[in-house]
Order: sequence, then C-alpha cells, then structure tokens
Amino acid sequence: MDYDFATLDLADESEAATARRRGWIGAVLRGFRDPRPDDEMITHWVDVYKADQVICRGAWLPEGEFGAGPMPVATYASLDKTLNAGLELVPLRMITDVTTSATHRRRGLLKRLIEDDLADAVAQGVPVAALTASEATIYGRWGFGPATFNQTIELDASPGFALRSFTDPGRVELIEPADAWEHVKGVFDTFHTRQRGSVDWPTQYRDIHTGAYDYNDRSPNPKVRAAVHLDGDGGVDGFVVFTARENGSTKVDEMVALSPVAQLSLWSFLAGMDQVKTVTFNLAHPEDPLLWALVDLGRVKVTALSHFLWIRVLDVARSLTARPWGADGRVVVAIDDPQGHAAGSFEVETSGGRAHVARTDRSADVTLTADTLGSLYLAGPRVSALHRAGRIGGTDEAVRRFAAMADLSDPPYNLTGF
Repeated sequence: MDYDFATLDLADESEAATARRRGWIGAVLRGFRDPRPDDEMITHWVDVYKADQVICRGAWLPEGEFGAGPMPVATYASLDKTLNAGLELVPLRMITDVTTSATHRRRGLLKRLIEDDLADAVAQGVPVAALTASEATIYGRWGFGPATFNQTIELDASPGFALRSFTDPGRVELIEPADAWEHVKGVFDTFHTRQRGSVDWPTQYRDIHTGAYDYNDRSPNPKVRAAVHLDGDGGVDGFVVFTARENGSTKVDEMVALSPVAQLSLWSFLAGMDQVKTVTFNLAHPEDPLLWALVDLGRVKVTALSHFLWIRVLDVARSLTARPWGADGRVVVAIDDPQGHAAGSFEVETSGGRAHVARTDRSADVTLTADTLGSLYLAGPRVSALHRAGRIGGTDEAVRRFAAMADLSDPPYNLTGF
C-alpha cells in the first residue's frame, strides 16, 4: 500500500487542516490507550506544540482506501531543545508521540518516519537525538541506548522519622503553584546548566507544574502544591511540586535542589507535614543525600528502577567533545551503525578532561554498536559492565584503557519526560 506521508501545518486553520490535527492527536492517544481528545485538550496540545515548534509527522491511508480519513495510521513528533552533555549544552532532537495502528504494524511506517527525522537532524547539525521509550525492545535497532534510569523511592514518614543533624541557614515556604512557577523554572534552568544528562523542559511543563492543565485528567489540577527552599540570603535554591493522596501518601511530582542542604530540607518538609505517612518520588537522584542523612536507613527503599532517557549519537566527533572524560589517554573506537550516522573508526585522544576526536584508518582498539555508544554517552553504565555483557569488544588492556577514559565518578541525571 502507498501510504500518504505528510507533516501537519499547525498554523493552518482551514477545516481540512483542523480535522487532520484532531485526527493526529486522536491517533496518538489511541496508540497509548487513552480516551479521545476533547476541544480543550486539542487547544492546549496545539498551543504548546506551536510554542516549541514541534514537527508532527504521520502516515495516512491514501484517499479512496477503506478507513481513509483525517486520522493517520502512524504518528511521530520531534522538537529541538538542549541536552547537558557535561561540558556543553548540545542541540538535541527530542522524539515523542510515536505510534502505529495495531492494524498497520510491520509495514515499515516507523522505519520511514524515524529515519527521515534522524536524517533531518543530521542535516540541521543536531548531534544527538533522544526519546523516552515505553518499551525497551524497539529503538536499539535505530541506534538508541538507555542512558539514564528512573529510580522510584518510598520514604516512611511515620512518627519517628528523623534526619541526622545538619545546619540550614534558610527555610522552606509553601507557595501557590502559579506564583511558584517563576522560581521553579529559574531553579530548573540553573540545574539544567549544571547537571550532566539533563534535558530542557518542553513548554507543557508550565501547565503541569502550575496546575493550569492536567493532560491526564484533561482539566485544571487543583490538587498540585508547591514549596520552595530559600537559602540564607533569601534566594530560591530548590523547589518541590507535590500532590497529596489518600491514606497519608504524598507523591512528589518534581523536586530540584541546587545544594544538598536544600535537598534535605525539602525532604524534611515533606515528611514533616501533618498526616503524612509515606512520600514517593519516581525520579529520585541516584545519589540523593536522603539515605545517608536518615537516622534510620530502613525508612527509605527503592521500589522500582527502569530505563528513562534513551540516547542516539548522530555526530560522533561533535558529541564526544561535548562530554567530560575521566583520564588522559588514546583509543581507537570502531562503531557499527546500520543507519550510517555514527559508523566508522574514530581516534579519541583525551587530555585534561576533554577529547579530540577524528576519523581514522587505524585498527580499532575497542568495538561497539551505535546503541551501546548511546548508553555510554552520558557515562551511566560503566564500560566494564558493558564489556562483561558482550556489548564492547577488545582486549582486556584496551577495554581498561577505554574505561579509565570514559567512566566518570558521578552519575548522569534527567528529570524530563517527553
């Protein structure tokens, strides 16, 4: 079948374009098993996508085919923001809204959409692409590898909760979410410039964190609350956005702190609220100071760990020079990439935490695939772990040398889903 591949014009207000937008959004929601969109949801969706200049692609049945109409049988969207690679904020192609109708799978629709978009990213000079995958078995074939992980922790805040002594010259203050947004965004923007692995927020985060609109309940969210931490000089250096649930549970929607003191103070505030028995956070930092600050370490437990941000390196030299390196050294890395974007052998020479990267004809010291490179890019998994799993080839000496260069002491961390 010859499908009609096309891009939505979000500025076109004609009847046909409006119907196609509704159909496209409806297809996305159908793909994720969500209810059909109403007018208010479509308005919010289109407004934030316009603000972020999102490109919405799709595949439609050709006119005259049974089932043809404004609803596509495959959807795909992408936008460009930034990724903190450690030394630089690099342009990032963010991929979202990927669906294929259950009746049109295995016909090359996703292959066409994703490969066209990655080729466009390369043409636009975007060195890295990323997505958050609902299934872990789909995107490796296009060179994506899991690079950060989603850690869910649960804190027992029942009577007896206590932190070891620490000094906080500041304080925590409750503030209405709409009023907090300026401070929330300011703290996040600073965090984004500091934290390797961070992805910039899409526009809809303002709706979500202010309670202006909940894309799940499709209405304003009166349940969301916010608090900020003020340092000793009265400046905001941390925030938490949270929701009180039944049975004394508090769910942290977002928490960012620019210092350990601010982080611990926010945890203490959450656990100290009246009638709170448990506090959960599904995007906790892998090295959150909470555990070792508790008097009773048994009050916090990790209840889930899953893949979160998937990375696809498109420009090897540009990408690898934007991340930090752990030791001086030289290694030739051969990358197998069926799509060709990262394919070839590259000499990586590191000095003073920075790398010089160039194509080379020299024999490879280590070998890996494009998806393994994606996982390694932010220095999440250690080189030795991937080598033991058969994901990195090379002699023990070469792999040790590569590990000394590529591994970093602190983990990457990302809070942004899309």
